[in-house]
Amino acid sequence: MATILEYLKKCGDYSLAEKPFCDVDSLVLSQFSYLKFDGIVPGPEENGASVSIKEIAAHADYDRLYADERYRKDNTALFTGILNSRRFGKMRLWNYVNLIEPEAESQFSAVVCGFPDGFSYVVFRGTDETIVGWKEDLNLAFSEPVPGQLHSVPYLEQAARTIDGRFYVGGHSKGGNLAVYASMHCDAAVRERIERIYDHDGPGFRPEVRKQGAWQEIEGRIHKTVPRSSLVGMLLYSDGDYRVVESKSFGVAQHNPYSWRVKDGDFCFADEIRPGRKFVDQTLNEWILSLNQEQMRTFVDTLYGVVQASETDNLIDFTAHWFQSLQKIGKAIGEVDEETAGVVLQIMRALFEMISLQAKEQAQHKRDGKRRKQVERKNKWEMQREKFEEGMVQLESRLKLQWSEKK
Repeated sequence: MATILEYLKKCGDYSLAEKPFCDVDSLVLSQFSYLKFDGIVPGPEENGASVSIKEIAAHADYDRLYADERYRKDNTALFTGILNSRRFGKMRLWNYVNLIEPEAESQFSAVVCGFPDGFSYVVFRGTDETIVGWKEDLNLAFSEPVPGQLHSVPYLEQAARTIDGRFYVGGHSKGGNLAVYASMHCDAAVRERIERIYDHDGPGFRPEVRKQGAWQEIEGRIHKTVPRSSLVGMLLYSDGDYRVVESKSFGVAQHNPYSWRVKDGDFCFADEIRPGRKFVDQTLNEWILSLNQEQMRTFVDTLYGVVQASETDNLIDFTAHWFQSLQKIGKAIGEVDEETAGVVLQIMRALFEMISLQAKEQAQHKRDGKRRKQVERKNKWEMQREKFEEGMVQLESRLKLQWSEKK
């Protein structure tokens, strides 16, 4: 089954007039916004000056686009597909912003993509599966606006002044959240011009944040999509108005747009997210909403410290190798209250469960001639599950003893 890269090859020859802009096109542009356009695409201070895709390809600093080596291969294929397509090949970019604020644990980036027929898309860059990126997503659970949200509103209003008529807004991960937030809080005249708002697996909002903005005015224009094992996209999102996309990957790796499945020019949709995930998401959201701002900040900092203690830089490696740093993880959890620690442990179990469940399903769908290997793979995951649970029980016992001694 295809992904957005195959989609570009198959549907790239259709103009937007021949095949209207769809959810998959939005994800293509959302992923495209992750490329590093610094020094290549004009910023807001250049008064609407723009650059074409062909000019970007010919730029002396073209290779700078792929500064993130982890996705160089896929991002190169994405840019090449866009460059060579009728659909996106004549697109122009402007209003590029990339603000990095380490002390505020924030990075804000956005760009405007414009097409020959006058159609424009304001796209906000998101985060990836890195630990820092995930913490930034969790920070969105605070009741007070985070720096990225505060930047998004004036950016959208300024970008709208460079666009004629109606336009789309969107993004992936944090970018989806910023697209919705900016649309809720921007000037009413700008909000009226927004045709659609795309949110691809972006975190939701606390109820008080929705009340402060024009949520009801934009709700019907939001197109929200999440993968089957969504973790980020279901954070603080209780509404049922979203669509679930199949993924070729598993667990937290499904957050990666390159894993989302495409069929016949549209996403391959599933009926619902995984049942186990839905229960965990609901429980986690209810607990988060019960916390005040100080408690929420403590929880996020603790969870971040736990993952850091595993000495990995992404959540996938964390779930695979967490037990190698069990003592450091225990120390990080032991410094907070029992309730907060209990939720952190629950999240650790959920992350492992997501990977374990998918691995079992993959093993069950192997051909009949490989039944022996299926059994071996199942046994391997059962052994890992037992090892994981044994380690968790030992960790919880040690923490309980530690807390009782404090009392």
